Amino acid sequence: MSTTTEERAGKGESPMADPDFRERLRELPPSAKLVAKVLEDASPLSQGQLAEESLLPDRTVRYALNRLDEADLVGSRYSFHDARKQVYFLVN
Repeated sequence: MSTTTEERAGKGESPMADPDFRERLRELPPSAKLVAKVLEDASPLSQGQLAEESLLPDRTVRYALNRLDEADLVGSRYSFHDARKQVYFLVN
């Protein structure tokens, strides 16, 4: 069963510490690595929040999230604050 960044935060664990996670991340473009790092520090975040925190354009963040999703490194759910938005978090 995979764990989320939110669950690991309570345990003091970082997804970047997992060798399998790091190996899958290594194959991705730099934008995906930056988005993963932002999600490691502050999660869950919406696409707009990720763009603001990473200083990347929306389109690049969308591409990075798609690549992270294809590698099964990121998960999403609807925001509790605004059900029209999805928020993203790292999974392991």
